[in-house]
Amino acid sequence: MIMNITRIIPAAGLAFAALLLGLSNASAEVSVSKIFGDHMVLQQEAPIRIWGAADPGEQVIVGVAGGGNALVKADEAGRWKVELPAMKADGKAHTITVQGSKEADKVTLKDVLIGEVWLCSGQSNMEWSVRQSMNADKEISGAKHPQIRLFNVPGHVRNAEPMDDPRGQWQICSPQTISGFTAVGYSFGRELQKSLKVPIGLVGTNWGGTRIEPWTPPVGFKSVPNLKDYVENLDAIEAAKKSGGNRPRPKGGAVEIFNGMVAPLVPLSVRGAIWYQGESNAGDGLRYEYLKEALVNGWRSVFKNDKLSFYWVQLANFQGPNGNPAGGGWGPVREGQRRALRVPGTGMAVIIDIGDARDIHPRNKQDVGKRLALWALAKDYGKEIVYSGPLYKSMKKEGDSIRISFDHVGSG
Repeated sequence: MIMNITRIIPAAGLAFAALLLGLSNASAEVSVSKIFGDHMVLQQEAPIRIWGAADPGEQVIVGVAGGGNALVKADEAGRWKVELPAMKADGKAHTITVQGSKEADKVTLKDVLIGEVWLCSGQSNMEWSVRQSMNADKEISGAKHPQIRLFNVPGHVRNAEPMDDPRGQWQICSPQTISGFTAVGYSFGRELQKSLKVPIGLVGTNWGGTRIEPWTPPVGFKSVPNLKDYVENLDAIEAAKKSGGNRPRPKGGAVEIFNGMVAPLVPLSVRGAIWYQGESNAGDGLRYEYLKEALVNGWRSVFKNDKLSFYWVQLANFQGPNGNPAGGGWGPVREGQRRALRVPGTGMAVIIDIGDARDIHPRNKQDVGKRLALWALAKDYGKEIVYSGPLYKSMKKEGDSIRISFDHVGSG
């Protein structure tokens, strides 16, 4: 457990505190989680949480130039965490300093911006890179956006227990760095930066071909009564762990990818998440509504933000007519995605018109990102825009006819 005992200290007291720290003989180098690095973006108007490792019991000073400073003592496992006061986007490059007990035991992170941070996650259509997408050469050559910063969690990692530290590093968005980044995430971030004129940090964590359950933490399943079978399975795994018996397999692979690819980012302050997934849950139909609710609730809990915005992509059109009015396995999942909009602070980009009947990976990722950005610009940033196409609201039988009502009809 990371210690939460921190003491905010004024800038004037830093020199004296550093002198006291220098009296001890720490043997290990102080370190900071890899989610923090040169060129990163910190979420504005939210607590700044920074964590890392040191010797057990070692005192560490953490500060952001132009912001707060704190003194923290590492716990018995050598882990520490601080929470500094929120800052506002100011267009300046800041420095994060982490000072251990030895004067030379110091970590300095440079070119740190304050702005808006978003997670970009899902399966292959979110993982789909800029170089694989429509107009790739033009997109790459034009990706000169120094106010957009990118962090990609590399590889594909499952784990039975939550992991502490992500791999990867922050990069400035440029033609040299954008090629392998999520195309949907890039398009989304580009639209935000163009409208808001503040730095945008994008954190990509994706794995093609994955179901939604492995991305969901245990607390998410426990928040949804309709997913009792998942909770019972996770409880059985915990009981086997304590008794030393054979562990059951997680139902649907539950929790394992969260442990490897999301838990290392927790509890970074972020504005929200965008999500493109559902193809691998085609057999779950309407139950996807509850699986999506569990994911949203779970991420909000672990990221310590019950208002964390969560916007997803409804599955695109794919394959030709099959004679099934319900549209096969994807139709019920789309309806489950729509029904999940009852969860507050969520939104859905409809892309039924821009898919590809012959390709499960439509190359037009630009419009997908733009449609997600419309939700964020309206809901998070107060822009007075039409942010969604019509969505089914209700139906009423009137004699031999049915009257269908829609939300989001604009001026129609």
